[in-house]
Amino acid sequence: MSKILKNKIHNKKAIVAVLGLGYVGLPLAVSFAKVGFKVYGLDMDVDRVQRVQTKKNYIADITAKDLTTVVNNGRLMASTDFSLLKFADVIMICVPTPLRRKYTPDVSFIVNAVKLIDQYIKKDTLVILESTTYPGTTRELVKPVLEKSGMMVGKELYLSFSPERIDPGNKKYDVTRIPKIVGGIDQKSGQLSQLFYQTIIKEVHLVSSADAAEMTKLLENSFRIVNIGWINELAMMCHKLNIDIWEVIEAAKTKPFGFMPFYPGLGVGGHCIPDDPLYLHWKARKYGFNSKYIRLSADTNSSMPAYAVGRIQAILKSHNKVLENAKILIIGVTYKKDVKDLRKSPPLRLIELLQGKGTKVEYYDPIIPYLKIGAIDLAATDLTGKNVAEFDCVVIATDHSQVNYQLILKSAKMIFDTRNVYGALNHKKIVKL
Repeated sequence: MSKILKNKIHNKKAIVAVLGLGYVGLPLAVSFAKVGFKVYGLDMDVDRVQRVQTKKNYIADITAKDLTTVVNNGRLMASTDFSLLKFADVIMICVPTPLRRKYTPDVSFIVNAVKLIDQYIKKDTLVILESTTYPGTTRELVKPVLEKSGMMVGKELYLSFSPERIDPGNKKYDVTRIPKIVGGIDQKSGQLSQLFYQTIIKEVHLVSSADAAEMTKLLENSFRIVNIGWINELAMMCHKLNIDIWEVIEAAKTKPFGFMPFYPGLGVGGHCIPDDPLYLHWKARKYGFNSKYIRLSADTNSSMPAYAVGRIQAILKSHNKVLENAKILIIGVTYKKDVKDLRKSPPLRLIELLQGKGTKVEYYDPIIPYLKIGAIDLAATDLTGKNVAEFDCVVIATDHSQVNYQLILKSAKMIFDTRNVYGALNHKKIVKL
């Protein structure tokens, strides 16, 4: 292990560069700056950089006060100048990893980030990949590019993978309270990375390799996509059998072991759950293994907005209405309760499908004042009794806390409750998912 780098990390004299100032990168940049490191936040998005520099917070998981403090005291500086990498002792890659096609990963952001790093990297530098990706990426993709400099990983350079574990909007578990997984390309890299993260996180679990760390992240996300897919399938089955899925889940929760509740809905959103397990599906196929559970779960979850359209159509039909020219009010458009995040949000897909059927769609969301995404161009309507009464059906798509559900119940003609906000209430207006 490099004694020089070890001492710099221990004494918080290491200069840190974070590539990507999104939901992962900015909270990490602020956290390391708060404990005393000098941090460069690097991003090609000029607007993001300007927001950081002018202390305009855009990430819910950090406070405006913390951002203002670390920018004012010079501990955090945002820039589009990637030549600042030449000063860095620790470089963290926090760039997006989307899907190029439905089941094919797009690692171009990682590749471009590593090529930039290769231009400026110096001896005794630790590089950590945080972006979720398929097992083998750090070893097969990142390591060869870094070693083009003539310096070798494990000798002059150090390289690890540490999967991001961010839960947007979770006030209890911010980035510093969630145990961290670290896996190095070699033992020295792993130990240096563990030491580095221990400056902001109490529990840092070191695994044997970067591959193991990459697989750990995909296990976590695949566990969720499979169980959400299963509960969505069960919800559809229960509807056919005239059984209340929500009552069944509550009953199953009484078992003190061997059961963990998952809840049905319009599908999955954000970045992690819709995309990340499909990285594992893709990689497994390269080795001749077909991950049937991941593929089936992904297909089930992505079909839920279309299923919801069918249910809405049936609700309208029972009241002698048709989708064409019907007026539908969507309550909540973010992918997660009380979180201002529209990434791959299933309610947006529901809106698109309804509009494609000729339905007049409006929405209300207490934290999203307007939508201008793809073909959707809408401003939020006011949630008043008079407004609600004008719609043929109200769809509870996201169960935000700051919504007057009693007003909706009182004023709506019909309610399709996909999130069980009305619980066990038996009312002729309410139809549950």
